[in-house]
Amino acid sequence: MTRLVFKELWGRKRRMAGSLVAVFLGVTFLTGTLVLGDTLASSIDGYFSGAYGRSDVSVRNATKVSDAPWGARGQIDASVLGKVRAVDGVANAEPVIQGSGQLLAKDGTTIPSRGPRTAGNWLNDPKLNPYRLAEGRAPRAPDEVVINKMFADEGKLKVGDRTAVLTPERVPVTVVGISRFGSEDAFGETSFTAFSLEGAQRYVAKTPGRISGVSIRASGGVSQDELAARIRPVLPAGTEAVTNRTQVDEGMTAVQDGFLKTFRIVLGAFGGVALFVAAFSIHNTFAITMAQRTRESALLRALGAGRRQVLTVAAIEALVIGGAATLAGLAGGFGFAALLRLLFTTFRIGIAMEGLTVSATTLLVAVPAGLLVTLVAALGPALRASRVRPLAALREVAAEPSRVSDTRVIVGGVFAAVAAGTVVLGASGGQVAMAAAGAVLGLVAMVVLGPAVAKPAAAVAGAPAARLRGVPAALARGNAARSPRRTAGAATALMIGVGVVTLLTVFVGSLRASLEDGVAGSFKGPLVVDGGGNETGGFAPRLVDEAGRLPEVRGVAGLGTGGMRVGGRVATVSVGDPSALRRVLDLDVSQGSLAGPGTFAVSKKIADDRGWHAGSRVGLTFADGAAQQVTVGAVYDRTDLTGDYLVPWTIWDAHTEQPLVTRAFVDLKPGASVAAARRALTALAGPYGAPEVETRDAFVTAQTSDMNGFIAVVYGMLALAIIIALLGIANTLSLSVHERTRELGLLRAVGATRAQIRSMVRWESLIVALFGTAGGLGLGVFLGWGLGAALGNPFAAPPVQLAVIALVGAVAGALAAIRPARRAARQGILASIAAP
Repeated sequence: MTRLVFKELWGRKRRMAGSLVAVFLGVTFLTGTLVLGDTLASSIDGYFSGAYGRSDVSVRNATKVSDAPWGARGQIDASVLGKVRAVDGVANAEPVIQGSGQLLAKDGTTIPSRGPRTAGNWLNDPKLNPYRLAEGRAPRAPDEVVINKMFADEGKLKVGDRTAVLTPERVPVTVVGISRFGSEDAFGETSFTAFSLEGAQRYVAKTPGRISGVSIRASGGVSQDELAARIRPVLPAGTEAVTNRTQVDEGMTAVQDGFLKTFRIVLGAFGGVALFVAAFSIHNTFAITMAQRTRESALLRALGAGRRQVLTVAAIEALVIGGAATLAGLAGGFGFAALLRLLFTTFRIGIAMEGLTVSATTLLVAVPAGLLVTLVAALGPALRASRVRPLAALREVAAEPSRVSDTRVIVGGVFAAVAAGTVVLGASGGQVAMAAAGAVLGLVAMVVLGPAVAKPAAAVAGAPAARLRGVPAALARGNAARSPRRTAGAATALMIGVGVVTLLTVFVGSLRASLEDGVAGSFKGPLVVDGGGNETGGFAPRLVDEAGRLPEVRGVAGLGTGGMRVGGRVATVSVGDPSALRRVLDLDVSQGSLAGPGTFAVSKKIADDRGWHAGSRVGLTFADGAAQQVTVGAVYDRTDLTGDYLVPWTIWDAHTEQPLVTRAFVDLKPGASVAAARRALTALAGPYGAPEVETRDAFVTAQTSDMNGFIAVVYGMLALAIIIALLGIANTLSLSVHERTRELGLLRAVGATRAQIRSMVRWESLIVALFGTAGGLGLGVFLGWGLGAALGNPFAAPPVQLAVIALVGAVAGALAAIRPARRAARQGILASIAAP
């Protein structure tokens, strides 16, 4: 039986090539995404492992106010340094100062970065300093700095150049050195500007008696845990000693639970989609070949083979194909991961990644997945082949039943009804999990109902062609409708790929519409001074004061962000002057008032969740460890611009040395020229790092611009899933052409030309593609609406993008038919009629 398997595979190698390619592409996609996730995790681990140099213990403020791995902690008293140095086992200890510091390029603009923009002091102990000098020397004077190489290159700066650092006040500096983070040009994309200790105390800490922490190196023979235990007793309340290993673990845990987890889920989902699409191509190929081998299977049964042996033959075939394709897919996955890494680097997604890292988990997922998908996809056709009666070898039998069972229609209808109801309930009730569950059920319903819908869908899709293109198109329409299982199998793969692309398109369109509606509803003014979305970026509040004095401006309000504990929970808050904000923003206040500059306000969602209302007392804990009780002065509904918490500057400024405004909303006097006001604001913003002065529409566009690179990469990955689906259509047509060899010969014998035969095959491919594309568009639009509505986003299906998707699906269907059509037209008349 084993020899028979390999003989069959070799004899039908061209027919099995489609399945092998489908599995190969699916495993390549899955392996590539998993390897990219491993590489990113390894790169992040490498960055965090070197983030603290070769220090053993760090002393820092004990108050945690942010879940971000780079979340800043408050300052501590500088007298801690002397106490730490006196501890037995401390070889060296240096003060660490770190805060916001935005380096300006040679042209005076802020150098953009995706990572934090920080400044601090240069550590003189090379074992404690994670940076090393690549050029120049360490800073000595307060106005001398060392900058990292990535941002020296970005800002076109070199040793000896004069520039400035915003802390947030403008500090003129001279570049005396350029550093590297180990072998990298920067820590991820973190900008770090190093002053001398005196300069960092003056410009970053703002006071000589405060520091951010202490970096400590242990004497020989003293472990990290032992040294930390010795240091803790000498520390004042509100400070803590942590080992280097603990800090690295904290950073990695924060990344793994946040960005990296989401990143892996998204990539894994698209890898799963590709493999799922490949499964349909494999299933269709095996279904057709097993149906074509009905008489062969029956002959085996007549010669004494049992059902189990026939089933074993099919299973071994699937394993051989799956094994060969999976091994090739593993190799292809490394190349695909390298391509994805290049794309992510080009579009500046994630962090810089060097080399490729493969974990055992990746291999343990990809190999069984490729084999299992192939086996499961071949199981149905194999079972049908094993049930063939021996007498079928003595007579002609239909290669594939054309009638769809009533059970399939009923079960599929139930799944479709439940899926639609679940999506609608999730959308109306704001339950994302329910809407997602409905989406999964919708895919199941689509697979089950596909053959039942294929016949009428093929008839409808092919009707215009049959009327306009004559006999070839009419025959193509009949062929597609005659084999509903085959048509559905080929179209479903394309339907899933198009459906996921459409869902993503609708979801992103709805997200953008939600942002536009939110900004339009909250902000009526024409201009925004935008400092960007960087966690440590922005501009000094003085710019807001100066903007308010321009003759064209009626009102301006600055808004910053920060981290604190609100009611005991870590929270990201907006910081502003509520009395000024209410004059330029409409936050739809439902309780209390924003009239006072010292008003603390929360969103209605948070108020309902925490049981708060206007007048409730809430505890705030700041990064410096201070705690304060405040009264909720207002509750508002619109959170698009301010988030869930609004803290007044009067409270915030008492607990930070570096207040930053990330955006300022500007309203103009009646009759004032928007263009003139924009020019005046642009000139005013120049010394503050030249933040963008945008119109309201440009501001809305900028809020989603960071998504564009990731969406482009996602579309590229989904394109591979569609390519797999189109290969499935081409493979199905090729097998169908082989099956209908005699039919094609008879058509040629009664007068059909080669051009007509090619036209018939092309129209059949186009009908299948239109069925899959239309089904995918409909399903994607419905699921995109459901998921978007569950998140509270308005429905906004972009018509141009959807039209492009429809056109691409139709054109791709025509392209998939090129080779099968050419092969069908080349067959000789007599040889075709004489074929078995």
